[in-house]
Amino acid sequence: MKDKLIINKKTLKGEDGYRVFSVRIKEKCVLRLDELAKRTNRSRNELINIFLEYGINNCEVEQ
Repeated sequence: MKDKLIINKKTLKGEDGYRVFSVRIKEKCVLRLDELAKRTNRSRNELINIFLEYGINNCEVEQ
């Protein structure tokens, strides 16, 4: 099993350079994101970017 992704509490505002697009997310996932955002002082958007980057960097494609 892989190590857990650890997200530290945010203290400073982030940088820009993002691209905007729409995705559909299940309500249960949104509620969990909102709780994590509250606990870490990060926006939902920041957390989604952290999770996406981690997932992309730690996935394998089977042939």
